[in-house]
Amino acid sequence: MKNNLHDNSNSDYSNNNSTTNDNSYYLGLDIGSISTKGVLIDSGGAIVRSEYIWTEGNPINAAKEVVVSLLGGSLQGTENLGERADFNVVGVGTTGSARKLVGAMLNADIVKNEITAHALGTLSHYPDAKTIIEIGGQDSKIILLDNGLVVDYAMNTLCAAGTGSFLSSQAKRLGVEVEKFGDVALNSTSPATIAARCTVFAESDLVHKAQMGYRKEDIIAGLCIAVATNYLNNLAKGKKIKPPIVFQGGVSKNAGVIKAFEDALGAKIHVHDKGHLMGAYGVAALCIKKKVNKPFNKNLLNQQFNSSSTNCTICPNACPLVNIYRNNTLLDTYGKRCE
Repeated sequence: MKNNLHDNSNSDYSNNNSTTNDNSYYLGLDIGSISTKGVLIDSGGAIVRSEYIWTEGNPINAAKEVVVSLLGGSLQGTENLGERADFNVVGVGTTGSARKLVGAMLNADIVKNEITAHALGTLSHYPDAKTIIEIGGQDSKIILLDNGLVVDYAMNTLCAAGTGSFLSSQAKRLGVEVEKFGDVALNSTSPATIAARCTVFAESDLVHKAQMGYRKEDIIAGLCIAVATNYLNNLAKGKKIKPPIVFQGGVSKNAGVIKAFEDALGAKIHVHDKGHLMGAYGVAALCIKKKVNKPFNKNLLNQQFNSSSTNCTICPNACPLVNIYRNNTLLDTYGKRCE
């Protein structure tokens, strides 16, 4: 199937040093429930450093670790960030489920939702993209684009069926490394039919198929097909998916799921080798677009941050609030739904 996708990825996702004479850099963080991603880009939009770690239920610590690593140090010695500490960071952006928490912690210049961040990051490398399929560790989303603008989107955050954590748990059950899951699926000639609309039903169906004697590669291929089918029949239901289609998120590394989407949609699925960084890249690039120029205070990394939750008692809404503290001093509060 022919399309006019223009892929700038080879030039924009360079690991070389700055491609411009301007010694200004921009930091982007995508803090999710499963993983935390970070990029450092130069004023020309090229990635000079990137980092990807597990959040492990502690977004504050994960964010600090990513930032320190990007600047060349370690958490054990933030006061001495190493030989790369000369990066002149003049803009910081955050996105992801913990964007407000980490944004307050780092005094971020840009705090944006995942839809905006992923759309901008993707369009920076695939300017002709019409559809973005994103499946992460615990959630998934679809973003529809027209002439570089988001015209529709949907997110699934209520059920983990068909996400990275779902595939990871099934990989463990089958005794296969999740990194090899997709390659094993490609060896199947007769994929099993797996009901993956619900994680509980999928696991029961998987066990049943294994007990019946289905080959492991056929069960795995069936799981990959079920992920794509579940996504298209639920999250993308009623939406017009148009090529060029870009697939990103951790599950985009699974060759079996890529093939399942291509077979179902009859179109080529484009996957960037660093597509998992699109959200972080998007907010960093937005700092450039907004012409942010505020030196990042590296001393923030030496501060102690913690949070507490409570319910507001001022009105009947009883909004759940999160308080963020820096060195035991209240820094910010968010979560309110009224004035």
